Amino acid sequence: GKTSLAHQFVEGKFVECYDPTVESTYNKLVMVGKDEFQLQLVDTAGQDEYSILPHSFVIGIHGYVLVYSVTSLRSFQVVKTLHTKLYESRGKTRMPVVLVGNKADLALQRREVKADEGKKLAEAWGAIFLESSAKESQVTQGIFVKIIEEIDRVDNSYGREHGCLLM
Repeated sequence: GKTSLAHQFVEGKFVECYDPTVESTYNKLVMVGKDEFQLQLVDTAGQDEYSILPHSFVIGIHGYVLVYSVTSLRSFQVVKTLHTKLYESRGKTRMPVVLVGNKADLALQRREVKADEGKKLAEAWGAIFLESSAKESQVTQGIFVKIIEEIDRVDNSYGREHGCLLM
């Protein structure tokens, strides 16, 4: 899901088949209002609750887009654990987060995580919540606009740098 969202955002297309992500970095210029931002998007390898969090996930990162599949309760649990690890690694400081329930196009047939559950979790974190479909390009651009707005809201910093490193 993360890789599909990244491809849809950067290239404007849905990639049906790709190799499992090791770690990829994408760059894209984004306009938010009248401001221009050079985003560096790091698409990480899949994490699980037993993974050790690399320092590169914390140091120099301005914001996080945490993605789970609405068709997988397991991925929802993993994203909770990942958020806890990030929060603790950052020294329990506020961190800009957008929580994304992906694969919303499959929700009617195979949903395992209700939208209300995602919304409730995001509220508990003080984060933004969105559901999306990389396949149908639903909300994909909006996710990255929202994280820039969150970085500004939490850090009040985007006006100074005009560059954001996202994970």
